Amino acid sequence: MIVQRVLAVLSAVLLVSAVAVATLGAEPMTLGQAIGMYDNELVSTLQGWAERHIGTWVWSDVEVPLLVRPAWLLPAALGLICLGISLTLGTRKSAHRSHRRS
Repeated sequence: MIVQRVLAVLSAVLLVSAVAVATLGAEPMTLGQAIGMYDNELVSTLQGWAERHIGTWVWSDVEVPLLVRPAWLLPAALGLICLGISLTLGTRKSAHRSHRRS
């Protein structure tokens, strides 16, 4: 029950932040540009780490396509995932208890 509420609140925060990033930005920016505004070296650090520890395919097939997407897409996707998990946890049926006295 608590996990469901935490996920619902997290979903709301992520979806509101996605809308804020999409509407309040001066110009549409990609995730790579947003990360570059936060820390100039972070993208190259991520590239080096991914290539050393996981493989070069992760950088070219997973991270680069994410970095060219709009910056609001990542929090929106995570918010929708949290919302789906929260709704799934909320619809689980509880164990049926008998009303007979013993």
